[in-house]
Amino acid sequence: MTCKTIAAFLLLTTSLFAGYAQIKQANVETSYRSIIPENKQKLLSNIDLIANQQYAFRSDFRDGDVLSAHFKMEQFRLEIRGWVTDKVFFRFRHRYTSAFEPQSQDKIIKGVDMAYMAFKLGNKEQWELSVGKFCLDWGGIEFDLNPIEIYEYSDIIEMADNFMSGVGIKYLYRPNNYIGFQLYNSRTQTFDEIYGNSTIISQKNITASKAPLGAVLTWRGSLWDGMVSTLWSASMTNEASGIFKRYLALGQQLNLNNITVAYDFKHSNEDLDRTGIISQIIPREETGFILRDTRYWSHWLKIDWEFTHKWHLTFTGYIDYANWEGREDPMKSTNRIRTAYGFIPTVEFYPWDNLNIKFFTAYVGRIYRYSDYAKSRIDLVDYSNGRITAGIITPLKIL
Repeated sequence: MTCKTIAAFLLLTTSLFAGYAQIKQANVETSYRSIIPENKQKLLSNIDLIANQQYAFRSDFRDGDVLSAHFKMEQFRLEIRGWVTDKVFFRFRHRYTSAFEPQSQDKIIKGVDMAYMAFKLGNKEQWELSVGKFCLDWGGIEFDLNPIEIYEYSDIIEMADNFMSGVGIKYLYRPNNYIGFQLYNSRTQTFDEIYGNSTIISQKNITASKAPLGAVLTWRGSLWDGMVSTLWSASMTNEASGIFKRYLALGQQLNLNNITVAYDFKHSNEDLDRTGIISQIIPREETGFILRDTRYWSHWLKIDWEFTHKWHLTFTGYIDYANWEGREDPMKSTNRIRTAYGFIPTVEFYPWDNLNIKFFTAYVGRIYRYSDYAKSRIDLVDYSNGRITAGIITPLKIL
């Protein structure tokens, strides 16, 4: 074979491979199918994938002494939600900073906040039906905020089960205004898992309810062109046979150009101590059962001031009261057990106008004061704790 023949062969071979490579590169989008079929890709335009997170470095104190300093993922909740059709909506949110154990009552893991579907009903679509595990429609501005925006909840919200399985209906009589009703499981676990063992039931002749359900009626309002927002609710939850928790939450917010002021009043009247704060600080050995006839109420205030572009100063303050109104202890001289104060001054910086990410520095302070009865009878002492925290908060929209 001559050199000319070899050269011609190499030239022809190179040209063929080069041509093949160019054709392959040019046709890559049409030669291979997408993982998601083309006829379903339009659905993605109506679906959001959100990584809700609060990540921070924190330094904790108690009575002025440093306890620890470390990084912590305070909140991480992965959420996917969207419209399947113009009348069918779904929402799923998983809290990765919570327990992963399936619950005995509703058979879904504790860390799943929401897994429900909603349906628009009626010719004018003024009705909405929700089915599944959802966020209870408690009143109050504090609970209505995205959890990643909260540095520390007031007592009632912090101790409550706020996500339950059930069914709900809303009537939207005006934009941003509705009246809602939800019927839901009163708990995710059995009576014995929450309140203890059979000794508790027999000592006070309390029997577990065969239908442990709750109901909440809600009004969300927007008044004076949105200057004032309201979120009120009244609920009753069956804890055991003839035993109920009655919860009232009244939230309102004033919205001005660069400042918002929100105030909540919350009151929980409990035949059996579902909130559990008093039962935790009064040892069971002294009474033999979880306490009955407890009452909690809270005043919560938040001020958010955008003092210059991208910079916010916020202050959150609250007072939580805990009363035990039972008569089991003849030496009890007052119903008041504890008064707790919370205060959270914060500086927040939003570096980008088109991305919902903020950097923050905050001090979270708590002060606990016990009544003279609680001090003398149960040997409780006043104390305070706090933390300095700095980090990042974002409901990062990935899709």
